[in-house]
Amino acid sequence: MLAILAAIVFGFALLLDLFETNLGAPDLFNLHTLLMLGLLLLSLYLAGVGRGSGGGRWYRGRRSGRG
Repeated sequence: MLAILAAIVFGFALLLDLFETNLGAPDLFNLHTLLMLGLLLLSLYLAGVGRGSGGGRWYRGRRSGRG
């Protein structure tokens, strides 16, 4: 999920850079701020944050009944 958010932020930053706009708030939505936000989300994803609480189909080692 964090990787998808990072991709969205990077895409938004790319569009802002290509169209050379600042959306009326140059200090809030500038290219460097969005790039830093995208890198933060990507590094959190790579660190394993936000992966879930261990539920679902995650298992460790052998599953029972799978000889």
